Formats: sequence, C-alpha cells, structure tokens
Amino acid sequence: MNGISAVRSVLYLPASNPRAVVRARESAADLVILDLEDAVKPEDKDSARTAAVEAAASEWPMPLAIRVNGVGSEWHSRDVDAVARSQAQYVVLPRATSAHLAHQVAEAAGKPLLAMIETAAGVLAAPEIAGESAALIAGTNDLRADLRVPIANDRSPILTALQMIVLAARAAGITAFDGVFNNLNDPDGFVAECSHARRLGFDGKTLIHPKQIEPCNEAFSPNKDEIARAKRLIDAYGGGAERFEGQMIERMHLEAAKRVVERAQTR
Repeated sequence: MNGISAVRSVLYLPASNPRAVVRARESAADLVILDLEDAVKPEDKDSARTAAVEAAASEWPMPLAIRVNGVGSEWHSRDVDAVARSQAQYVVLPRATSAHLAHQVAEAAGKPLLAMIETAAGVLAAPEIAGESAALIAGTNDLRADLRVPIANDRSPILTALQMIVLAARAAGITAFDGVFNNLNDPDGFVAECSHARRLGFDGKTLIHPKQIEPCNEAFSPNKDEIARAKRLIDAYGGGAERFEGQMIERMHLEAAKRVVERAQTR
C-alpha cells in the first residue's frame, strides 16, 4: 500500500493564502490540495494560479494536488495548463460528471486525476469516472445542494449517494475520500463523522482546517486491537472456511486482515 491508497487526511487550502500554505506544509496531513476553485475569489484567480505553481515548486513532505476550476468556467483551461507545468502530483477536478471529461482533464494536466463527485449526474456516472481516476472525492456540500436536501450534519439524505461513490471506487480498485465537515466548533461531531465514513468504506476524509488532521488520521488508522487481531488471524488461517475466535472466517477475512496490517505499516 503506497501513494494515494495510504492517504487518510486530505487538507484543502486556498492557493491565494500564503500563510495557509506554510501551515499546510508543516502539518501532518497525508495530502494537501491547493484550491483554485471555491476558496478563491474571482478577482484572485490569476494570482492564486501563479501562487499554486510557485508553492508546488518547493519541497513538500506530503503529496500535493491542485484543484482547478470546473469545466466550462473561464479559468479552467488556464488552470489545467498551470497544473501541467507544475510539480504537483495530482490534479483535482470539481463537479466531475462524465468519464470523457475526466479523461480529457487528466490527459491535459498530465497528472493522475482526483475526481470530485458533487452532483446527481456525477453519482450516476461515478463507475465510469472512477475508471479514469486515481481516487473519488465526495463533495458533500455541493451534493446536498444539487439533491436539494438541507445542508446539515445529518448524512442520512445523502447516504445512498455516499455508498454509490464508495462502490464505484471499489469496483475500479481506487481510493475514496469522504467530504468535509463544516462545523469547526464540534470536534466530537467530526470524530463521529470520520467513524461513520470509515464504516461506509471510505479510506480517508477531506478537511478544511489543520486542527482536523490529527483526529482524522487517528480515525482512519487501525488501532492496536485491530492490528493485533489481524495478525492473529493471519497466523491462524490455514485455508478454506474455519473457526477463529468464535467466528467463521474465509479467505476474504484473511485479505482484509492483511490490508489492516499493511495500512498500519505505512504510518
């Protein structure tokens, strides 16, 4: 397990904010996304693009991605050109709605694509989009808006969409990241949402503030009990269906245990 598959915490920050860039570089985030889209005012788009390329040229302790403005916007093509000449490892496409457009952006940028699923159309096309991507990102705020459900911490109205995003990623053999948690004054709610996301099958979560990094990394890392049990299962497994600590296990359980140990070893 390496690269994008080992990522737990994905920190967004405006490329136009130099102080945020410095803080992100010094953080424990597994992946940083320099944002040219929603976090940047229209009058700052050009300077943010330049700043993103300059920031990517310096040394980072973690992989770096740049989120471009969406297909059809006046800034999109210049953003993609900038990503192509930058040293960022990934390009992030907001509001991905088709495999064709995902392929075009990845090819033009010359980088692996992280596709944001933020609309009903994107959810329905997620299996095809996943085939052109290195990871899918659930854009939960935009998804709520597109589905016309209240923007709140209750995830039940978008649960089916989240499950479909995870299913699409798993079918394509790629990584899936959960959307952001907006309430910075509710750390317990954030931890609960991380736990829920992990139970849904997400590999990690996108973040809007550095203080969310540590609890996110902890939530998406196997704990000591999980690691110990996984190692015992691997040692005990003899092939076929058998009994282990009061439960029936098969090869699928062995593979899951190996993933737990492998993920623990990457940290």
